[in-house]
Amino acid sequence: MEKFDLAIVGASLAGNYLCYLLSNTDLKIAVIEEHKAIGLPFQCAGIVSQKLSRLVNLPNEIILNRVKTAKIIGPTGVYIKLSGNEKPYIIDRIAFDCFFFNKTKIHENVIYFLGEKFKKFEYKKDNHQKHILIETSKRKIKVRMLIGCDGPSSSIASLLGIKNKKLFATQIRIKARFNEDEAVMVFDKRWKELFGWIVPEGQQIYRIGIACSKNIANNFRIFLNKFDIDFQQKISQQGGLIPYGLMNRLSFDNIFLLGDSACQVKASTGGGIIMLLIAAKYAANCIKKCFAYDKFSKKTIQKYYENPCRSIVGRELKIHYLIRSILERFTTDNFYKLFQIIKSTKIENKISFYGDMDFPKALLFKLLKVPSVLSFFFKLILKNPKFIIRILKILMH
Repeated sequence: MEKFDLAIVGASLAGNYLCYLLSNTDLKIAVIEEHKAIGLPFQCAGIVSQKLSRLVNLPNEIILNRVKTAKIIGPTGVYIKLSGNEKPYIIDRIAFDCFFFNKTKIHENVIYFLGEKFKKFEYKKDNHQKHILIETSKRKIKVRMLIGCDGPSSSIASLLGIKNKKLFATQIRIKARFNEDEAVMVFDKRWKELFGWIVPEGQQIYRIGIACSKNIANNFRIFLNKFDIDFQQKISQQGGLIPYGLMNRLSFDNIFLLGDSACQVKASTGGGIIMLLIAAKYAANCIKKCFAYDKFSKKTIQKYYENPCRSIVGRELKIHYLIRSILERFTTDNFYKLFQIIKSTKIENKISFYGDMDFPKALLFKLLKVPSVLSFFFKLILKNPKFIIRILKILMH
C-alpha cells in the first residue's frame, strides 16, 4: 500500500495545472493517468481567448496563430462577420498540456503513474480519520483527498452518481485555402447542439470539425461536402467527447471534481480552458485549506471550492447554456432574421466592443437593450412558451 496526501486522476490540462499549483507545497501527490503519453490523444480545436496569457505565463511557441474575425454562417449560407479586441489564440494543445507536466514532474513530492488506469475507490477509517483507498490497474494507494480530473466520461464522477451528458466530436487537420485570420462557425439543425468549425492553425493547415449528439459520421460528411473538402487529404483525424449541460455537483467527502468531469465547459462553444484554469485556482486553495485545518468534509470542500466556483464560473456557464438552449431551438428563419437585424442595426460594433468568449453576460444585457433584438427574442419566446420554464430552470440551477 503506497501512501500519498492526495491523488489526482487524469493528467491532461486539468490534472497537470492543479498539480503545478500544488507542486511547491509539502503535499505528497500521486497523479494517475491511463495514457502513456501526456497530451495524447489530441482532442481539441485549440481556440482560446487571450485571457489565457493573463492567467498563465504562456510560452510563445505554444501559440500557433491568432484570429481577428469570427465568421458565423447560418443554415442557408447567410453569414455575419464579427471582430473586436478578443483576437483569440490558436494553441498547440499537446504542448500546452506538456508545459505544466514538465514544470511539475521535476518536484520530488509529485509522482506520475502513466499508463495506469484508475479502477475504483473506497472510504476507510484509520485512527478516527477518513481515508480513501484507490485501486489502479497496477497498485493500491491510500490518500486523504481524491481529485477527479478524468474527463467527460469520468470514472470517479460515475462512482459518485454523477453522469455527464456528452456530445460526440470529430475533427481533421488538413491543408486548405481559407482565410488564416478568420475562425468559421457553421450552424445547422443536424448538429444543433454545437456547430461546425474551421479553425486556422497556421501554415495553411486548418482544424475542421463538428460536434453533435448523434449521426456524427454522416453529419461530418455533409459538413465537409459544404466546403468541398476531401476527407482523404487529411493530415490527421481526432475524435472525442465534450461534456454538455450545466456544471455538476463538485464536492463530496474527501473528493471533488474539476474540469470536464465537472462539466466546467461552455455549452455555447464547447471550450473550457479558461473556466478550468479559474476553477483550478479555487481547487488548489481548497486543498491547502483542507490540509491546514485537517478538515476534508463535503461541507469544507463546498466552502472553499464549490461555492466560489458556482459564484464565478458556474454563473457564467449558466449564461453559456442559456445561449445554447436558445440556439438549439432556432429555425432557419430565426437565424436569417437575427442576422438581418445585426446587419441592419449595425450592432456588430456593440458585439465587437462588449463581446467576450468566456464571460458573455455583459454583452447579453447590452444586446437586449436594442429594441429590435429585444422584440426578436420576445416573439421567439411567445412562439415557444415552454421555453420560459426552461430558462427559469437554468437560472435556478
